[in-house]
Amino acid sequence: MSKIKRVYIAGHNGMVGTAITRSLAGRPGIELVLRSREELDLLDTQAVHRFFKNENIQEVYIAAAKVGGIYANSSYPAEFIYENLMLACNLIHASHLAGIKKLLFMGSSCIYPKYSVQPILESMLLASPLEPINEPYAIAKIAGIKLCESYNHQYGCDYRTVMPTNLYGPNDNFDIENGHVVPALMRRFHEAKMNGDDTMVVWGSGEPRREFLYVDDLAEASIHVMDLDSNVIKLHTQPMSSHINIGTGVDCSIGELAELVASVVGFEGVIRFDDSKPDGAPQKLLDVGLSKSLGWEYSIPLKQGLELTYAWFLNHQNELRGQ
Repeated sequence: MSKIKRVYIAGHNGMVGTAITRSLAGRPGIELVLRSREELDLLDTQAVHRFFKNENIQEVYIAAAKVGGIYANSSYPAEFIYENLMLACNLIHASHLAGIKKLLFMGSSCIYPKYSVQPILESMLLASPLEPINEPYAIAKIAGIKLCESYNHQYGCDYRTVMPTNLYGPNDNFDIENGHVVPALMRRFHEAKMNGDDTMVVWGSGEPRREFLYVDDLAEASIHVMDLDSNVIKLHTQPMSSHINIGTGVDCSIGELAELVASVVGFEGVIRFDDSKPDGAPQKLLDVGLSKSLGWEYSIPLKQGLELTYAWFLNHQNELRGQ
């Protein structure tokens, strides 16, 4: 009999973690190790170290993170930098101490400078200043990348990082104030439709351009990157570099996104934009040439992904009422 591989998914109840869990659950030879926040506090350094010492884990996916949209990032910068730094430090260092050689860390496209040349290559990391609103979160994610690179360089670990573009899909945070743009817009358009409103106001000018990836595509990309031979990774990346952009290579304006979400939801009123609210970076489009060269491309276009997400939202409205 082949040996069973024990795989730990940190953050398995979140949007990304549930997608990775769904994909890995049906694969032979894998035993998933899952712990809820109540069972394992990832901010508790000693608890994390005890967990890794006792569980005989071979691979780790770090999908746990404190995430949110523009409002949340601007309102709670201390929580965003502290919690994400602690998550990265605790999980990566404990994995090293437990002798785990293979790990995947989940970053974010906000690690790149505010005014990067578009599309954004992996080499643009730390090339110029970050978007101020997202800076605390981005710095924590950059620290995670550098932790992986440093443990690879000093200890011969095989810690890889993927940088997904803006994500959406089932199990997203549909809170209107603290959620990301897709779920927040979707819920607002849905409530406007149900209330019979003839107008919906969207934050910002509608002009910034963003790229969006359905979360199941990210899950498949993450597993694909984790399963690649280390020599293939080394062949396609630079020394002391571990991160790989994961996206579609296609973007749209926030105005176009709002119109598409309204169409999927069935809101037929007028969309207005409040340009007194912040826009963030003017454009964030990832160069996905590296991920393509490594054999992965996205499969779910934006309209289809939004339809799948809205169907999930409708089926889980009762659970989301507290958001």
